[in-house]
Amino acid sequence: MVIYEVSGTVKRELVPDYERYMRERHIPDVLATGSFLGAALVRAGENRYRILYEVADDATLQRYLDEHAPALRADFAAHFPTGVELSREVWKVMERWSTPAEVT
Repeated sequence: MVIYEVSGTVKRELVPDYERYMRERHIPDVLATGSFLGAALVRAGENRYRILYEVADDATLQRYLDEHAPALRADFAAHFPTGVELSREVWKVMERWSTPAEVT
């Protein structure tokens, strides 16, 4: 499994619009591409965010980046031409642990 991470620092006055856009439009649009298994939006402090997209493998991520990312990034830039600094990173899941399911 691969984690595609997009980190952002958002100007404080844009935080409500950014959160709404990410929850209601951008992340659902990214997931609608069929490329990802799931996503999580996380926050640190008042204006720092990460979106963690889970993808099965490198080839699927590369297809997303080639076929879908340019249009989705353009839409994001149209909504937030300034005030949001983004970085992207790809993480390889080496091993994953789960707790046993609770028996009822």
